[in-house]
Amino acid sequence: MFEINPDLDRSALAEAFARDTRVQVRDFLTRDTAEEIREILATRTPWGLAMQAEGTAFTGPQQILPHEMRAPQGQQRAQAIGEATQEAAARGDYAFRFAQYPILKAMEQGWEPGGPHEIILEHVNSPEFLDLARDITGEHLVKADGQATLFAKQQFLGRHIDSHVMDGWRVAYVMNFTIDDWHPDWGGYLNFLDDDGNVVQGFRPRFNSLNLFRVPQPHQVTFVPSFAPIGRYAITGWLRDR
Repeated sequence: MFEINPDLDRSALAEAFARDTRVQVRDFLTRDTAEEIREILATRTPWGLAMQAEGTAFTGPQQILPHEMRAPQGQQRAQAIGEATQEAAARGDYAFRFAQYPILKAMEQGWEPGGPHEIILEHVNSPEFLDLARDITGEHLVKADGQATLFAKQQFLGRHIDSHVMDGWRVAYVMNFTIDDWHPDWGGYLNFLDDDGNVVQGFRPRFNSLNLFRVPQPHQVTFVPSFAPIGRYAITGWLRDR
């Protein structure tokens, strides 16, 4: 399920990462592998929500798990937190909302033993992928966590820096499995910002691309407008040194 493209120029990618502290690796998996993972995300993933609204009752990260989304109480909670994220973002406070399947939690709680999401995370922690990440970043990376994400209509991830260095976070990764030919007007870009809030680089969520970037550094995922199609799928997480 996870065959890495053997033709990647790892030296050139390492040079780019050393220069910019970030890089987008195009076609990092074989086409068949990437299409299989996209199919899992599109048709076999029960989505919950991840949200946060700084300066409200929902200042810390909030999860609404997939089974909770099916109950009226969970739906009411989702609406309340969603409104809070709107208010926080309007003030310029940190906020986010996006669809999520927490793979690590699902494994720990035994939601679907041996299911496809567990297999994906096992491959993310395989020597083959960790070696690719080490070759590109030059970092001592020993393991990764992971979640499936979907940025659907009116979802976003506000500016932040990923400051959990003491937890072993060294490099953030985003494996993109969007629909083909994702249009720039549909948002969902991974943007990197300078201290003045200028966008210094932006990565399109290109199908079968791998974004790697050193943390902490300011970044965001731009707002997905109401006219965008469903399809900004990804596997995301942090590569750790312990």
